[in-house]
Amino acid sequence: MKKILLFALLIGSFEFASSQQLKKIKMNELLKMIDTTTQPIVVNFWATWCGPCIREIPWFEKTIAQFADKKVKLLLVSLDYPGEYPKGIQDFIKKNKYRAEVIWLNETNAEEFCPKVDKSWEGTIPVTLMVNNKNHYRQFYNQQLPEAKLVQELQKLVQ
Repeated sequence: MKKILLFALLIGSFEFASSQQLKKIKMNELLKMIDTTTQPIVVNFWATWCGPCIREIPWFEKTIAQFADKKVKLLLVSLDYPGEYPKGIQDFIKKNKYRAEVIWLNETNAEEFCPKVDKSWEGTIPVTLMVNNKNHYRQFYNQQLPEAKLVQELQKLVQ
């Protein structure tokens, strides 16, 4: 009986360790994180209810994994409604087996936080910000990025 209980505890702790903790963050914290990162970063703003967002995340994860030698990081920033945090978003992440780090943006005024990312952002999603602080590269994409275009843009990011 002790062995079965121990096994169950080990399985449970593995499941807990492999499940992602969903951090809540404010825009200023996110911008500081982006501005101080030492590795190239792709920040994708998305939501669980956004069809184009959900369609592009798998190819983002797959394509960015091909740039592992360049240490490119993918950060998925959820813009889901407060009622979805944390359980709804975590369940969605688990169901879709996302591997990238996911954070939830704890902001409600898009008119205030969108221009902080890019002056052209009017609140539509998906949008992507690519930053490489080492070579002063910063590019904002105010649209869904098809897989082929993503590869081209990642090559620019890591130059």
